[in-house]
Amino acid sequence: MLRHAPIRNAMPTLTHERRAGGIVAGVDEVGRGPLAGPVVAAAAVFHAPPPRALAVRIDDSKKLSAAQRDAVYDALRGLAQAGSLQWSVAAACVGTIDRINILQATFLAMQRAVARLPVAPTLVLVDGNQHPHFGCPARAIVGGDGESLSIAAASILAKVTRDRLMERLDRRYPGFGWAGNKGYGTAQHLQAIAHAGPTPHHRLSFAPLAQRQLSL
Repeated sequence: MLRHAPIRNAMPTLTHERRAGGIVAGVDEVGRGPLAGPVVAAAAVFHAPPPRALAVRIDDSKKLSAAQRDAVYDALRGLAQAGSLQWSVAAACVGTIDRINILQATFLAMQRAVARLPVAPTLVLVDGNQHPHFGCPARAIVGGDGESLSIAAASILAKVTRDRLMERLDRRYPGFGWAGNKGYGTAQHLQAIAHAGPTPHHRLSFAPLAQRQLSL
């Protein structure tokens, strides 16, 4: 694993990307903890710095409101249409999560996202303390979505994509509150599982669903 001196900025920047040179992709995922829905990863490559008015709004998706994330997501798509950003998203479904575990499914989603990029990166920056094999050098950065603009952009792209997917699934499976809880184990969600049982989009290997299956 490549190691580099830590960079501490108040907001994400392209410092990591400029220091590395070449084509640098930032990768992040969302959805490791929920009881339902896929894990989603995104990869983002900036070919030019975004306008400052946008750059200062790109941050760790967890720090932004839903409205802020949606606005930045739309702005990032505009950059992609203009050619200064390339990005992709990919997922690992609940069946894969249950079969190979959530960590390996997360790594698989990341690998798929990088593979779907229209350009082959020379370095991949991943938020966290570990990363899968991408076929090119990669670096894990703890808190990377607060340091690297590429990772922060990927975190927003992944989060908005997954949130919108869970909102669509909520219309197909009403009662679990997925439009609001996004698959996390809220009281409403747990009560709905106890009453109606799991759907095809529930992770049966996750507690309390695993215990429920054992008791049937």
